[in-house]
Amino acid sequence: MLVKHGVISALTRLTSHSLSSSSTVIRRQQFLIRTPCASRTHLPKLIIRAAMSSKSEADAESVLRTVTPSLDPKRHKGQAGKIAVIGGCREYTGAPYFAAISALKIGADLSHVFCTKDAAPVIKSYSPELIVHPVLEESYTISQFSEEEKRKVEDKVIGEVDKWMERFDCLVIGPGLGRDPFLLECVSKIMLLAKKSNVPFVVDGDGLFLVTNSIDLVKSYPLAVLTPNVNEYKRLVQKVLNCEVDEEKAEDQLRSLAKQIGGVTILRKGKTDLISNGEIVKSVSIYGSPRRCGGQGDILSGSVAVFLSWAQQIKSGPESHSESPAILGCIAASGLLRKAASLAFTKHKRSTLTSDIIECLGESLEDICPAS
Repeated sequence: MLVKHGVISALTRLTSHSLSSSSTVIRRQQFLIRTPCASRTHLPKLIIRAAMSSKSEADAESVLRTVTPSLDPKRHKGQAGKIAVIGGCREYTGAPYFAAISALKIGADLSHVFCTKDAAPVIKSYSPELIVHPVLEESYTISQFSEEEKRKVEDKVIGEVDKWMERFDCLVIGPGLGRDPFLLECVSKIMLLAKKSNVPFVVDGDGLFLVTNSIDLVKSYPLAVLTPNVNEYKRLVQKVLNCEVDEEKAEDQLRSLAKQIGGVTILRKGKTDLISNGEIVKSVSIYGSPRRCGGQGDILSGSVAVFLSWAQQIKSGPESHSESPAILGCIAASGLLRKAASLAFTKHKRSTLTSDIIECLGESLEDICPAS
């Protein structure tokens, strides 16, 4: 009976915005839809389709309840997600850590980081929870090598990642990557490997610098997600659409950009997050924080990877849905990050740091979708 009421409440919440939010009926309906979260497999397709209605604003909380798996004692290690971050160099060690640890805080079982040898000890020191692979190389370490020797190093780097590839549910490419030419060349080939293995990947940070200059790396790959900030998005629009960003037609321009790149999913970060795969456009504007400390994009990329992998499980399971796992993953990650950022800001105000937001991820998800 609760599930039945949950369906009705989902439709009511999505179609009755003109009603007062203080209505006793609406509050009761909101409570009912939250109740059956632990039994995700019993939620009918109607709920997720309502959350993905034609209106631009997505019901992020409904999507979160739908894609977040129940904590089943019969499941074994790894079934809740195995995520790998490709990034981390001498200059940047915080970004890959933020992305990888966020994945664990949300509920992934295992989180790996593939980084350079210089970055590995630092990232390892941040947390024993992460599995760190010091396999990437930068140009300065091979500057004295011949071209044949450089090729052998590149093959070794690719081989080290390739032997793990089939184990991963999603990659996060770019946090703390840097722009070293040799390193970017290696990562380009890692992306090709992921595509060959049908492994989804989220591209952020310097990964977007690489993609903007080599669009074919992601073109027409439906399991690719790009998460640009305002400047990264501007460069993508200039490169692909050969024009400037048009805020008055933001949704139409985003749809055109995603379609031009062959149907990849783009999450344009901003005051309101906009998400499109070239067919539909969804927005997420709930919650949020005025504090813009660096590192929040890394939380988002790690979060998208987890929710995308969970949405993939729904798609391949008995309760299959037609909606794109990438779109669902972006909506869920955006909504959760915004809620966690809002909660962290209420506690720390101007002193809010990315680490404070990470610590609020679990509490925020629990508030939306209780574990028990």
